[in-house]
Amino acid sequence: FLYQQNTLRDALVAGLTLNIFNNHCDRVKMANLAQTVNVLQAMILTKNEKMILTPTYHVFDLYKVHQDAELLDVYVESPTCECGDVKVPQLSVSTSIDSEGTVHISLCNLSVAESAEIECELRGMDASSVSGSIITASEMNAHNTFENPEVVKPAEFGGASVRSGVLKATLPPKSVVVLAVK
Repeated sequence: FLYQQNTLRDALVAGLTLNIFNNHCDRVKMANLAQTVNVLQAMILTKNEKMILTPTYHVFDLYKVHQDAELLDVYVESPTCECGDVKVPQLSVSTSIDSEGTVHISLCNLSVAESAEIECELRGMDASSVSGSIITASEMNAHNTFENPEVVKPAEFGGASVRSGVLKATLPPKSVVVLAVK
């Protein structure tokens, strides 16, 4: 079969892509991976009786909170990441509100070395709590193997707080974070 290892870098690309799709949901009505198991950019890899979930799988799992939710406007000021003469925003963000009133904020810190400080005014809601999940690893090429299937997986994110209508968070370098604000 076609085999391609799936790394933390792929998780960041998946998060960035899904943020773009969600931010343009007025035009992008449906998108999917062409293949999901044991192929290029697979979400799941199998070998005999063993199975592993890839970093991309975990991003898709975290981002499902945006499904059937309403896109919210978000304005972001972000420093840039530079690679040669190419500059891209360090942060990618998408925000939605579900039918129960929970605001979901998905963030990607694309910097390999720099943390990102987030401060967000939460207009139109009386937020009292925030919880979240994070996908990151010590190395950009970190990946799950059949011997070590949980090297890159979601963990609880405790780096966010909400007070007086302001959300604050510190995102580590090379991370995907999805927050739920209530």
